[in-house]
Amino acid sequence: MLAYGAEAQSSYKNILLDDQGSSFFYPPCEPSVAINPFNPSFIVAGSILDKVYTSSDTGKTWSLDRLKSPYGVYGDPCIIAGRKNSFYYLHLSNPSGEAYSSEAFLDRIVCQRSKDGGKTWNAGGSIGHHKTKDQDKEWAVMSSNYKKIYCTWTQFDKYESSAPGDSSSILFSSSSCKAKKWSAPVRINQFAGDCLDDDGTVEGAVPAAGPAGEIYVAWALDQKIYFDRSFDGGKTWLDRDAVVGEIAGGWNMVIPGILRCNGMPITVCDLSDGPRRGTIYICWADQRFGSGDTDVWIARSMDRGITWSEAIRVNDDKPGKHQFFPWLAIDQATGHLYVVFYDRRNYDDNSTDVYLASSDDGGVTWINERISESPFVPDKNVFFGDYNNISASKGIVVPIWTRCVNSRLSVWTTVIRK
Repeated sequence: MLAYGAEAQSSYKNILLDDQGSSFFYPPCEPSVAINPFNPSFIVAGSILDKVYTSSDTGKTWSLDRLKSPYGVYGDPCIIAGRKNSFYYLHLSNPSGEAYSSEAFLDRIVCQRSKDGGKTWNAGGSIGHHKTKDQDKEWAVMSSNYKKIYCTWTQFDKYESSAPGDSSSILFSSSSCKAKKWSAPVRINQFAGDCLDDDGTVEGAVPAAGPAGEIYVAWALDQKIYFDRSFDGGKTWLDRDAVVGEIAGGWNMVIPGILRCNGMPITVCDLSDGPRRGTIYICWADQRFGSGDTDVWIARSMDRGITWSEAIRVNDDKPGKHQFFPWLAIDQATGHLYVVFYDRRNYDDNSTDVYLASSDDGGVTWINERISESPFVPDKNVFFGDYNNISASKGIVVPIWTRCVNSRLSVWTTVIRK
């Protein structure tokens, strides 16, 4: 039902990248996207389990392919862009092809490299290989000079184990831009989590690179956002993790119509030559005003993570509606911030829009605009994924998201020029 005062739908042209069609075997979701910062004509995206979408004309047309690796390709796609026309596709492993039936399932993180804008990919480098533990929910970032790749992820002693001796940790590894050989994993979290994939699990580690070689990482545990940093390429980290703020109610949230939803933090750092160079930003969602009101928040640090601002509300609607699954991007050419998220401000039911929030003053103020051409209603019995994504470069902003119509999933994008 349309709520009173709802605005007109978006004028942005929405582009369909993929539709599950008649297949119900892992329909596309959890999309990731990256713009080539040296030539924004080239854009690469991915979705589970093994989809690759490429464009060489700034998103006007797209090609669809499937990724292959001897280590297997099993979702949690993370796409980042490197020098020239190189892209990196990080994902989970399934080396035997037997998934949950094999002990080798999730035994490592995999990073595959393309040197031709996503047309072809190498077999991939193995990250954090461990035969008896589960490696999950990875993310990566290029260093500010594009010579190194930094990756963080969650290691489970045994996924969904309730055994008191089993725990979860945040691990870090790095590689040269060739992405073939990766450093031995280093545990960076002070406090371990459980293995239940819930509020008590350490999850959501997204690294950010600073302008002078710094590495910043934040993650969620219980109702807190923890932060760590390294000034020597990831060799050493803080003895005591800093607390950025609270995820009130925990990172595992209940959203009507969504099978599962998280508010895990996303970290970026300003590498531009603007006045806020070096500022760190962390974005998340929580339900501090109750289970019927989910909001998107951002905090910033201007002293390399020593102190943090109070949480700033990103969505600008009246209280009482749900905004969820945010992802934060920064345009390193300008320092402008962009957040994509789902939004129900215009409805009294589970109808859902996609919104973009923009800030050109370091996250102090935000402009919200609807970017989806029409709403959709998700199905609580359909796995909807754990995140969306967004990339921004030189005034070009490319959000990517999942829709659910008649219980079928599809992946969409749009190209916005700011």
